[in-house]
Amino acid sequence: MKVCVYGAGAIGGLIGAHLARIGKEVTLIARGEHLAAMRARGLRVTGHSGDFTVNPRVTDDPAEAGPQNFVVVALKAHQIAAIADRMAPLLGPETAVVMAVNGVPWWYFHGIEGPLAGKRLASVDPDGKQWDLIGPQRAIGCVIYPAAEMIAPGEIRHIENDRLSLGEPDGTKSARARLFSRALIKAGFKTPVKTDIRTEIWVKLWGNVAFNPISALTGATLKAICEDPGTRAVARSVMNEAEAVAAKLGVTMPIGVESRIDGAASVGEHKTSMLQDFERGRLIELDAIIGAVAELGDIVGVDTPMVDAMYALTRRKAVAAGILR
Repeated sequence: MKVCVYGAGAIGGLIGAHLARIGKEVTLIARGEHLAAMRARGLRVTGHSGDFTVNPRVTDDPAEAGPQNFVVVALKAHQIAAIADRMAPLLGPETAVVMAVNGVPWWYFHGIEGPLAGKRLASVDPDGKQWDLIGPQRAIGCVIYPAAEMIAPGEIRHIENDRLSLGEPDGTKSARARLFSRALIKAGFKTPVKTDIRTEIWVKLWGNVAFNPISALTGATLKAICEDPGTRAVARSVMNEAEAVAAKLGVTMPIGVESRIDGAASVGEHKTSMLQDFERGRLIELDAIIGAVAELGDIVGVDTPMVDAMYALTRRKAVAAGILR
């Protein structure tokens, strides 16, 4: 099995390292000091899943890897359009692309029936590059649960969790999804193939659409947001709107909003990824996490004033901080 991980940071590197450890032919696409360190010393993983070092092929040029069985895209959502054309050498006739990316996926309306079948989302794929250059028929959905961080170039610390859910857009348990699931399970992950991956995407997104912007605007941790009556009420309002959008799209949340908030509180004094990106001066996943929910609301006719407010305020702060134009 040939697997290329495009974006070998904390999560992508974690996946690639585990697959390389069980003997899969892995190529990691990376750049800068991280790439140089892996070339010199391999990729080291420490923490939750043990301490080990692997030496997969590493490069910054996809053409060196050639066609793959699977490509795992583990970039920030806003980074993918810019590299979609560079993926061409990796894509053979049967290549599957596992989208290990946060937020609403660009392929969301592929594989469904009805009037929205094939509809494209401007918020996550504004020029249609992902749809046209990657192709929705290649996409396998993936919901990421592990927490990991790159503690130094060439070294990843696995903090917690080992679940990676997979799912085809059309809801089938395809041979390719089951094949990749088996490889990930052998590598040490819990990897079910879901028949309704969109529900799982929404459950994760449900928290992100509220907690990420609130944390970015206030600097508060999950525990603080959930325990403060004011910010908890804001989160609840945003999540109620998101749930109404999901319901119009045929998704029923498996838990109640208060339980979802309590679950976030139990994580403790954790900074969301959006807050961490703000603090490091990095671009934020604004459109895939917040803008896409607003766009979906417009598509299905659900008003989302609180989501719209979170989008506007967070965008204004990002522009003021010089990390968004």
